[in-house]
Amino acid sequence: MIETRFHGRGGQGAVTSAELMAQTSISRGKYAQAFPSFGPERRGAPVTAFLRISDHPIRIREKVYEPRVVVVLDPTVMNVTKVDQGLKKDGILLINTTHSIEQLRKLYGFTQKIATIDAMHIALEILKVPITNTVMLGAFSKVLGVANPTDVIEPFNHRFGPSLAPKNLDAFKKAYDETKVEAEL
Repeated sequence: MIETRFHGRGGQGAVTSAELMAQTSISRGKYAQAFPSFGPERRGAPVTAFLRISDHPIRIREKVYEPRVVVVLDPTVMNVTKVDQGLKKDGILLINTTHSIEQLRKLYGFTQKIATIDAMHIALEILKVPITNTVMLGAFSKVLGVANPTDVIEPFNHRFGPSLAPKNLDAFKKAYDETKVEAEL
């Protein structure tokens, strides 16, 4: 089972990211669940979402405390949240950032494998809005091999409609191609 925790800010798409990847996984014959964790926070407040993907039925109904993957949609949350808390030793951090992997290690003391993508740049270039959810899903899919661009067409069409789905698919594809994954530690 792949257990993932998403960190972002309200309105950036962390919850949507988890839901879209769950729908994509289910359409590929997997079992999946996605759910958020937030209270009455406002737009811009830190938000956490969770995703599980498995080949077998998922019976767990609680937050992901020891994820294999942590996805950081907004790098500013790393200043207020210890995003690597509970991350498995062989886990991976996928971070929307302009920093190099070496800089991230120095700034935050991360010890797990790191993958990076400048998701904000891609979102602004293709979507024309600072919402990185589908960009980060492209990176997530590349890093874990859980989906490819054709797998997300139907979920994107359903979620975004015919006018926005193609742009989101383009953002997904660009991130899928450009994500940098650290060599094995």
